[in-house]
Amino acid sequence: MEIPDEDTQEETAVRPTKATGLRSVLADDFDVWQAVGGVRGLIETTAPGVVFLVAYVATREILPSVAAPLVASLLLVLIRVLQRIDVAPALGGVLGVVISAVWAGRSGEASNYFAVGLITNAAYLVGLLASLALRWPAMGLIVGFMRGDATGWRSDPAQAITRRRYVQMTWLWSALFGLRLAIQVPLFAADATAALAVAKLVMGPGLFALVAWFTWMMVRGLPPVAAGGSDN
Repeated sequence: MEIPDEDTQEETAVRPTKATGLRSVLADDFDVWQAVGGVRGLIETTAPGVVFLVAYVATREILPSVAAPLVASLLLVLIRVLQRIDVAPALGGVLGVVISAVWAGRSGEASNYFAVGLITNAAYLVGLLASLALRWPAMGLIVGFMRGDATGWRSDPAQAITRRRYVQMTWLWSALFGLRLAIQVPLFAADATAALAVAKLVMGPGLFALVAWFTWMMVRGLPPVAAGGSDN
């Protein structure tokens, strides 16, 4: 077994872990793969949907269609366990798949596998629009917190540009969830299950990464946060 020299050990110790998810908008260089959680994150996010689509097209039966993605999700968690990797990121996905599978199975409608996702997107959209109506743009609170200034930007006269950008970011993410609903709800209502599964995959991590990239571009142009922030 080769032992790395001291320089290599030091480099490994200080090498930063790239931010994933929404935190990627604060990175110096935007990385699409990291935004969606890397290759593993992309697989864990899309695999259940792909497996559902394949099972549904092949069988047109509810039971195998909802059981297959559940098995796939559990296998992905098991792989993390065997590799001794944190399973927490995958558990949320398993819970979502379980709820979706139970809902579809009990209702007898395969399209209901996607009902939870539609409700979640609607909830995000309502929350974002409500925050705009209240003049507390949600993306300002989220990005502001990550930057070390959760609320100070709202009352500071010198932060007019920041306030305007946070409003724009909130509209941008509202458009993401609104677009998903505009495309997917009619397919759900028409019981076009296969088309809905495809739409969900197409408008999943890829669309998230695109909107995250635009958000990153906006964050790059923000004035720096004052030392210590100002969470007043």
